[in-house]
Amino acid sequence: MMRPTSSNSSHEDRDAGQMLLATGVVLLMSLLSMAIFGVKVAGLTMPHDTASDGVLVTSQEVVDAVPELTQARTQLWINGGLEPLQAGELAFQSVHDDILYHGELRGVEIKLIDIQVNETSPTILHFSGELGISDGSAMLTIPIAFDVAHA
Repeated sequence: MMRPTSSNSSHEDRDAGQMLLATGVVLLMSLLSMAIFGVKVAGLTMPHDTASDGVLVTSQEVVDAVPELTQARTQLWINGGLEPLQAGELAFQSVHDDILYHGELRGVEIKLIDIQVNETSPTILHFSGELGISDGSAMLTIPIAFDVAHA
């Protein structure tokens, strides 16, 4: 019977140590992932602070973002081959869908109501509607209108 040499034993010890280290790293990453998920879920279930200014802040963010987003998406759809009016309608609707989802994540309901898109000239689209924002304790409606030039 052959006895393992100290070199063989050293390699086995090193391999076992590396496997133990790898197992520890995997366990640590798993725990970290669960902790991050727990923090996110805890944040979503926190009670709403009725004294917050969520409706006002959100309304300003949306009013600032909608024209730029709509213009960029309209141009993308036009470049993709759609007619300008159809591209504008699709772009405005997709922006509405995105802000609706964004509002759900923030605990604020955001909707664009009475969405209208008109061609005012061969290179200008006019977008209009009403922005409705609510957080359960406050509601705000803002008329929104802007023009988008397209190529």
